Amino acid sequence: MAEREGVFIHPQAICESPSVGPGTRIWAFAHVLEGARIGSRVNICDHCFVENDVVIGDNVVIKNGVAVWDGVTIEDGAFLGPNVALTNERWPRSGFPKGLARTLIRRGATIGANATIVTGITLGEYCTIGAGSVVTKDVPPYALMYGNPARRKGWVCVCGLKLAFGQKEKTSCSCGREYREGDEAVKLLQ
Repeated sequence: MAEREGVFIHPQAICESPSVGPGTRIWAFAHVLEGARIGSRVNICDHCFVENDVVIGDNVVIKNGVAVWDGVTIEDGAFLGPNVALTNERWPRSGFPKGLARTLIRRGATIGANATIVTGITLGEYCTIGAGSVVTKDVPPYALMYGNPARRKGWVCVCGLKLAFGQKEKTSCSCGREYREGDEAVKLLQ
């Protein structure tokens, strides 16, 4: 097992990027291109591909079989489940490049296995995307989204538990955090 400046790189992985933070682990058959910038304590699992124009924050988990294409930024603490499909062309056509769109996965966002994230959108902080969902538009912070196309089905706490507002404007999670629900948005109070 290879170790480079506090970075674990499996001997059957390829990491061409010099910009990988300490405590990061890159597992077998993963390939990280030279221009990628990867933070600290990131876990890139087997059979992942990370292209050049990619920024990955600290404490990110990218499970098996995920390709992170040019134009994708993943902020701190995000989780991408197995086989999440990210895209970067709005109108893909071989031989007719139209320019890449940028996708932003905000801090703490969770994306379930086999979900598809269409290019050019932002997933809000601490949102949760259900397994197998197809996300075609921006997602607000703390939103629970699932389906094809994904629709908001509720709200989630920073800790990942579903929030229950009922007819109330404010609610608390069992972890102690409080939230206020407004017009299609939730705000963390404490």
